[in-house]
Amino acid sequence: MITKTAWKNVWRNKIRSLVVVASVTVGIFAGVFAVGVMNGTIDQRVDEVLENEISHIKITHPDFGFNNDLACNIENTDEIKKYLSGIEEIKVVGERLFVVGMASTARKSAGVNIIGIDPGQEKELFGLYKELEPGTGDYFGDPDREELAYIGMDLAKNLNIIRYQINNNVLDELNEAGLPEEILTEIGRFSGKRFDNERSFKKAVQSVITVKQEKEYGRIILEESQTFRKRAKFTLTFVDSYGHQTGGIFRVGGIYNIPNSMFESTQVFVRDDILRRLIEFPENISHQVLIRLEDIDDSRELTAKLRADLPDLEVLYWKEIQPDIAMMSDFAGVIYGFFMVIILAALAFGIVNTMLMVVLERIKELGMLTAIGMNKKKVFRMIMTESVFLSLTGGVAGMIVSWIIIKITSARGISLSSMQEGFEAMGYSAHIYPDIGMDFFIIVTILIIITGILSSVYPALKALKLNPADALRTE
Repeated sequence: MITKTAWKNVWRNKIRSLVVVASVTVGIFAGVFAVGVMNGTIDQRVDEVLENEISHIKITHPDFGFNNDLACNIENTDEIKKYLSGIEEIKVVGERLFVVGMASTARKSAGVNIIGIDPGQEKELFGLYKELEPGTGDYFGDPDREELAYIGMDLAKNLNIIRYQINNNVLDELNEAGLPEEILTEIGRFSGKRFDNERSFKKAVQSVITVKQEKEYGRIILEESQTFRKRAKFTLTFVDSYGHQTGGIFRVGGIYNIPNSMFESTQVFVRDDILRRLIEFPENISHQVLIRLEDIDDSRELTAKLRADLPDLEVLYWKEIQPDIAMMSDFAGVIYGFFMVIILAALAFGIVNTMLMVVLERIKELGMLTAIGMNKKKVFRMIMTESVFLSLTGGVAGMIVSWIIIKITSARGISLSSMQEGFEAMGYSAHIYPDIGMDFFIIVTILIIITGILSSVYPALKALKLNPADALRTE
């Protein structure tokens, strides 16, 4: 009876109730959708890191993480790999050589980490080979050339391996992409001219188009104008196992492109047998043993087991290898909950105000109900139920709208290409796919009900203080 009466009371003043419901709907939608975007961004980052950058478990010399010294290596690597291959939870085991060095061309140089890999084995461990930029190579696919290197897009730009040129083909591609004729005419002035780096090309383009045009079309002009000379040469310089400076001339066997500028600009991959020969390293010795599991959830438990079995080595699982990613992953739920609490707290003030108006408008009615025998407990329940109905109606509507929008945007993604450079500098993709689990909607529903209950306390107490005799005399 109380529930039915409360529901009818909510809609006695439809306009006022709809305003409150609409405000709650908008607030919940904004909060849930924002959480969906944040969650999608974090999930993408975690997936990207685990797919391309780090293994589920890494084994190294105890001092390797401090100085990356060649002497801090793992001996008898084959025996360790054989032991690991017998563990049921492990899917793939691989090894790497790791050398700090310098990459240079005739005009530029950059500090890099040179990683020696077995290309076939690496394909089973990581998906970085899938990120090959079209037209830049074939990921160590040329058997006649051993001195090949797989480098990042940012490093290729830093070394001037990637250059920029406007020609008829580029103008045709930009025309098909929908660039206005006036922009094509302006940048057509540079047809046939080659720019050695991104900075000089951007400066030239910015000199002939407006800031608004550059913001809207600058990225696609930049991407379409990139040119690459296959098998471009560059030099890698480093120190061998005897402390002597050495190195070699390598050709670019492919350029990978991922949303992490720091990784792209520092990680160079070469064949392990070539690097082993150059640093004069014996067989059966490596710097890293990497493990990919059947189920990543087993990583922590298996790491503890491996630490006990391999006490002389350092064993880390992915959350310890990349603690910033682990922190985001572990505390994301807490951050989302706190975010929603702030939004609901703001909405609660509006609900409290509405319920106070309801009580003040119905003083005589509440006095009459009390006079004919309705106890204060039932009056309190009725007002509380009205408040919960108001908040829950708006909350459910907001969650339905946000679920629909998240589903649509998760399929298509949200492009933030105008901020791509900033996103990638922090390791995030500028194309976001919002995502959220059903468990979060359950938590939000509970929070909405709690908000409705708390919002009703003050108005309900106000109603309970009414004197029935005085209330009945109210006009």
